[in-house]
Amino acid sequence: MSRHTTILTVDRVPSPAEASSATRIGGDRPAATHLVDGSVSSTVRVRGLRAAQAVPVHHCLHCGAPLAGATATESGFCCAGCSYVHRLVHEHGLDRYYKIRDAIVAPVDPSVFQPRDFTWLAELQIVAEKSPIAPELELEIQGISCAGCVWLIEKLFHQQAGSLHIETDAQLGQLRLRWSPGKFEAPAFARTLQSFNYLVGPPGEEPAVPESRALVKRVGLCAAFSMNVMLFTLPAYFGMKPDSEYAGLFGLLALVFATFSLLTGGVYFLNRAARAVRDGVMHIDLPIAVGITGAYLGSLYGWFTGRSELVYFDFVAAFILLMLTGRWAQTAAIERNRHRLLSGHARPRKIRVESTQGVTERAVEDLAVGELFFIRSGQVVPVEAKLESAGATFGTAWINGEADARTSRAGARVPAGAVNLGRTEISLRAAQPWSASLLAQLLQPARRDVYRHAFLERVIRGYLVGILGIATITGVAWWIATHDAARTWSVVTAVLVVSCPCAIGLAFPLTDEMATIALRRRGVFVRESDLWPRLARIRKIIFDKTGTLTLETPALQNPEALTALSPEARAALLALVQDNPHPVSQSLCECLMSDGHPSSDPTAAPLGEIHEETGHGTTLATITEKWSLGRPGWRGRQEDSCHIIDAKPSVGHDAEFACDGVVLARFRFTDEARPGAREEIAALQQRGFSTHILSGDRREKVATMAKALGIDARNASAGKTPSEKAEWVRTIDQRDTLMLGDGANDSLAFDAALVRGTPVIHRGVLEGKSDFYMLGRGLGGLQELFNVAAVRRRTQCWLLVFSIAYNFLAVGLAAVGHMNPLLAAILMPVSSLATLAIVGVGMRPAR
Repeated sequence: MSRHTTILTVDRVPSPAEASSATRIGGDRPAATHLVDGSVSSTVRVRGLRAAQAVPVHHCLHCGAPLAGATATESGFCCAGCSYVHRLVHEHGLDRYYKIRDAIVAPVDPSVFQPRDFTWLAELQIVAEKSPIAPELELEIQGISCAGCVWLIEKLFHQQAGSLHIETDAQLGQLRLRWSPGKFEAPAFARTLQSFNYLVGPPGEEPAVPESRALVKRVGLCAAFSMNVMLFTLPAYFGMKPDSEYAGLFGLLALVFATFSLLTGGVYFLNRAARAVRDGVMHIDLPIAVGITGAYLGSLYGWFTGRSELVYFDFVAAFILLMLTGRWAQTAAIERNRHRLLSGHARPRKIRVESTQGVTERAVEDLAVGELFFIRSGQVVPVEAKLESAGATFGTAWINGEADARTSRAGARVPAGAVNLGRTEISLRAAQPWSASLLAQLLQPARRDVYRHAFLERVIRGYLVGILGIATITGVAWWIATHDAARTWSVVTAVLVVSCPCAIGLAFPLTDEMATIALRRRGVFVRESDLWPRLARIRKIIFDKTGTLTLETPALQNPEALTALSPEARAALLALVQDNPHPVSQSLCECLMSDGHPSSDPTAAPLGEIHEETGHGTTLATITEKWSLGRPGWRGRQEDSCHIIDAKPSVGHDAEFACDGVVLARFRFTDEARPGAREEIAALQQRGFSTHILSGDRREKVATMAKALGIDARNASAGKTPSEKAEWVRTIDQRDTLMLGDGANDSLAFDAALVRGTPVIHRGVLEGKSDFYMLGRGLGGLQELFNVAAVRRRTQCWLLVFSIAYNFLAVGLAAVGHMNPLLAAILMPVSSLATLAIVGVGMRPAR
């Protein structure tokens, strides 16, 4: 497969930030496309630079995202996940995926490397197989980007033993499976999908029909009605006389189909406008409803009185169709981003509890104080509890922002939200009910009112006052001048008809839809339609530290220690770290599984017994060797340093990998900022944004991160509890704050911020309440978000200017009596095409 390359033409070699900015919104477009040695490339000329030196900007072989940095360019992938999935696609013989998929899809999420509990799926399969017919399951799925994803999922399903039939609903993010009992394993299929970047979740509540699906039905019917109205109206425009044999019938049919259009599509806007009036909101549907009502009632009066100059049924039907089309495009784009995520909540589903009847599964709401319960590897502790097992290792980054794992002994208090990082099940005794748990408080959904767009409301108010005022003044003037009620009503109707709000009703939703799609291609997904007016108010950007500014797993500082290991040693190491939720194990697992070495195939891992010693490490006993991975000095002997890879006495290390007591490698890790984070934050600061860090981690670690990223030390707050985070946001917030977070400890601060975003989507916490979410390893999505928002805002300003100019012309003609149905029928599509042209030209930088 060829690699796509963009050629950046400048008069010197640009810095990485310059090369990146040339491909962003507002940068210059590619000037040409060439084939260079069989690869795809394009030339970008940076404004203000004179000469002609070509600098290639490569694109990820898997997702198509632009690559930044020498390491990524050399490997051909933007992240380890893309490298891993790309290899799997080829190994499974599914290379055709790259011919079907979109040019740019979402980068692979780190969850492909992380262990996931599918016990719930095994239980659902057991229940389904009790059916006398072929068992069937309906599941949710996360990660579908395009038709290529649907094709890939179905191919993977049919590679499973016992598979019969699969239906994939990309719009709703749902799967329906049928299989042969006793042959098919649903959890195995779910793990396969996870390795290809698709997460499977349990079926949610019975989904309501998406608004976009209801709208597309209305659009289809209104399109048919509109064509029929035009069919029966055109003869009159082509000279058919009013006393013709079929003139009355054609007029009646035009009335009937226009009425059908009103009842099918017009009532959608009329109902919404009525609700807006009741709520005291100047909604965009108000001017649309005024246009529809005025044109239809005027036409109805003209039909009853036999005055053809008052009949605008073709306009009514076409206007409703155009408005519905714009609304459907806007709604479908947002719904697609929402349904790309699992709807399942992060709350623990069920836990195993010891009772008088033995160990049973119970909902967390039914857990009583003092009861003994059990938590599997990777599971979350639902309530504060006392540890009953001899020892356990917990991760609390999700709940308090501390990146380091914590080892506890029997009798220790374990906070709600802690994650069991060990391989084995642990027992705890509940110290509080679920209702009093901090985790329950953090996962409580918060109600949020729709943001009122003050500027748009002023525009709508001005439009309504202006048009209704002009219509009234025109009517009074014509009545005084002519005392002809029919003629007066004809002119007033013409004013209401030609002042159709196409720019507001059609073009504004279209700019939102195009902006949403443009961001999707850059790995940023808009979930709420009121995000755009909120963004215009943002002046402060708050970052959580652990998992937001940093990656979810610590970065391996000496990867050469891995590459120097023998295939046998790498296979043993993979067996030790795979399905181990500890951050160090996850980091090593990601490195091993992404490099394409044969030993990174899980099936090649040596069989043996794995044992964990809490707080120290893990061992793997095979027939001939005993491998270990753990803390320095735990198993390895210092006198065997001649065997150690990357042995540097002057440099500390975090883990040792040994075989039969001989240390083979020492690994060093660090909480590393996301790639390009410093440059992105500097660019945001240059835009005038105030940047802050708000973390529950230790003060010295937060201060170090702030200094490394160029954030003022006074803007770095550490050691905050979830409630303190929320209070801090409320203190500085003047309805101008954007919060970017990833864990449950950010949930309350999320609720307090004006705009909310997250770079993590597999935890089931913040993505469900965010206004947008980002995929990929960097923070460039924020820049893209503001760039696209600026392009959208500028385009809508042009639309308003055109709309004002058009209405001055059209309403002026109507007010002086020079408007008729034929001219109105011509002006409406012309004005609509003009607004679409403005949208196309104005949004071109976003594309």
